[in-house]
Amino acid sequence: MAAISTGTYTAAGVSPILQYRNSCLRITSARFKIASAAATTGRSTNSLGQQPPTVPMSNNSITDSTELERTTTLIMKDFMEWSKDMIASGSDGGPPRWFSPLDCAAPMEDSPLLLYLPGIDGVGLGLIKHHKRLGRIFNIWCLHVPVTDRTSFSDLVYLVEATVRSEHHHAPRRPIYLLGESFGGCLALAVAARNPHIDLALILANPATRLRESQLENLITLSEVIPEQLHPSMVKLLSVTTAVPARVAVAIPGSGHPLQQAVAELFRGDVAFSSYLSVLADVLPVETLFWRLKILKSAASFVSSRLHAVRAQTLVLSSGKDHLIPCPEESEKLRKVLPNCEIRRFNNSGHALLLEADFNLITVIMGANFYRRGRHLDFVRDFVPPSTSEFDSVYQPYRWMEVAFNPVMISTLENGNIVRGLTGIPSEGPVLLVGYHMMLGLELVPLVSRLWNEHKIVLRGIAHPLMFKRLREGKMPVLSMYDDYRFMGAVPVSATNFYKLLSSKSHVLLYPGGMREALHRKGEEYKLFWPEQSEFVRMAARFGAKIIPFGTVGEDDIGQMLLDYDDMMKVPYLKALIEELTGEVEKLRYDTEGEISNQDVHLPIILPKVPGRFYFYFGKPIETAGRKEELKSREKAHELYLEVKSEVERCIDYLKEKRENDSYRNIMARLPYQASHGFDSEVPTFEI
Repeated sequence: MAAISTGTYTAAGVSPILQYRNSCLRITSARFKIASAAATTGRSTNSLGQQPPTVPMSNNSITDSTELERTTTLIMKDFMEWSKDMIASGSDGGPPRWFSPLDCAAPMEDSPLLLYLPGIDGVGLGLIKHHKRLGRIFNIWCLHVPVTDRTSFSDLVYLVEATVRSEHHHAPRRPIYLLGESFGGCLALAVAARNPHIDLALILANPATRLRESQLENLITLSEVIPEQLHPSMVKLLSVTTAVPARVAVAIPGSGHPLQQAVAELFRGDVAFSSYLSVLADVLPVETLFWRLKILKSAASFVSSRLHAVRAQTLVLSSGKDHLIPCPEESEKLRKVLPNCEIRRFNNSGHALLLEADFNLITVIMGANFYRRGRHLDFVRDFVPPSTSEFDSVYQPYRWMEVAFNPVMISTLENGNIVRGLTGIPSEGPVLLVGYHMMLGLELVPLVSRLWNEHKIVLRGIAHPLMFKRLREGKMPVLSMYDDYRFMGAVPVSATNFYKLLSSKSHVLLYPGGMREALHRKGEEYKLFWPEQSEFVRMAARFGAKIIPFGTVGEDDIGQMLLDYDDMMKVPYLKALIEELTGEVEKLRYDTEGEISNQDVHLPIILPKVPGRFYFYFGKPIETAGRKEELKSREKAHELYLEVKSEVERCIDYLKEKRENDSYRNIMARLPYQASHGFDSEVPTFEI
């Protein structure tokens, strides 16, 4: 039988996780319940713990730095209380063990396993803010290392490795996620280096893989030289933000003030980090803390020599204001060394990233397309619709567009009546919206947000591959720039993805004109650049999808093009830049001739105007149900294709004419109305 004990590891035929579960049965307290309590909720049988106190955590409620600090403090209060209870309940000792929080939601079918590997606190509650949402898409196990445990780093690696191998044997086609925070990042990388044949996905939050030149190394060195009677004060030193140079910290004992008071005066701000470290000061014995600092040093050394062996897909979460570890520099090093590594940067965050109020782990994972339930990412099957709070948090930076462009939307009912709003768009899919792509795709934000806010419809866009991958590194914007689009369900253009979306009865957004239409030239406003042959009609008919042609107008009211593609290609430097950018991304429609095939990557120079208004007109839904056999004919399919194209052009012409009668077309006319009626009020427009 497998056994894990202090400082020892043995492997045998019984799954090690069963042994850990048995050790969990010794944990009893008012706050934590054993596995039998979890069974009544229908959750995994190794669960313990109850739902923590309610804390306002939705990002859309965060309005300023004061509110962020207050909310972060509440989250940290829960974290500290739970940590104290967990440590107290585990005071009888025992080996490291796994637990699943009861406040995690029941996971979806075939959800992958996520093993959370904590920092040097070892409590395992670092995901307390994310339990519920993560629990819907993962089967979560958190590692808890009791305060009296003295297991070495190598034996912790063996412990996690045993679980990984056991669970891989149980479900070999399913990935296993290792979410390592700080010290846990070293643990995750070490396990990945030793198991390159297992499908692992690593999420590393400020991994402590580089102690050189870090404040933490200075603190560890300081802890080794100061007298033992000052060790308790060292714990307090570690419980505040190390935001000043280490030489200042070293000078504190000679300042003439009590050490704790001097440190408190010097280190202010970064509430999440200072509160997190206060857990170490309040609940960890001094000898435990120094033991874990010691194994942290050995962990960093262990991992640095084995990074070359890591083959796992990796996502590094890097904080820009981590005063403990030089995360930006280390994340770049990991990206260059690891073969399949991406970085997401959080410039205003500190070391305790996962406990910050404005950080949403789910939006990061989904936006990076890092969630999958099989060997390969399935853009349709693996997509998880956002919650209302998650959508609001992603949409928040774009709300200004609602005020600036104040979109007018009208749609057509099945009986042909034109109505204000989106009532004419069917709520049940499959539905295919086919329309005109305005300059730079500026219509996307109001289109996606209105469908969500009014009908809770997630619009799945068929997008250019440049949003998902690069053929090589160069001057293209980083992929994280497109995380919001991917989070909202955008998929790379392909027949397979189109087929899967329609078969799943989704609402799909298609722009046949693609990049050529969205990056048009001077004088080409509202001109369609569609392929000669139909590309979507027969696929829509196969699933009986309703096709909704739509037009959008307004780009000429917000900007005037100064330099277009033709102008830029006359400048040698800009021409070379366009050719370089185009070579970094996958090019579409190699087999197509004419203008539609010219989809070079460039950014036209546009002079902004005092904003006008956006207008959307959704035509009458075109039924394809029951026409599958009819539309197998290329001629019939092409006729319907031309009908859709003609309807889009009609919608555009209708809007161009009607907007001339809109007295609130200009923002200067709208602002007084909104000021008196409220900025959320509906501003009048032309008569239908």
